[in-house]
Amino acid sequence: MMIEVLYFDGCPNHEGLEEHLRSLLAAAGKEEMPIVSRRIESDDQAEAERFLGSPTVRINRVDVDPSADDRHDYGLMCRVYATEEGLRGTPPDAWILATLNS
Repeated sequence: MMIEVLYFDGCPNHEGLEEHLRSLLAAAGKEEMPIVSRRIESDDQAEAERFLGSPTVRINRVDVDPSADDRHDYGLMCRVYATEEGLRGTPPDAWILATLNS
């Protein structure tokens, strides 16, 4: 199992996310799971990676956003997550934990 954080330079939303993910993993008893950060550098790469914006969090190549499979707006942009609490720049912990435990 592996967590990927995809981002592009210039979007601040991914800053601090890896540290937050490590605390979530520790609380879930999965602190040994590797986290790999990958920079997306071009629109072509964004399309090839199905990159919906920065940050994108995937667990075992599955986007933690339940609506990600229905989207096709790939590109170098900051990602905004529509949650029950409103818009935010990172995915909610509940989505991360649900994907982690699926």
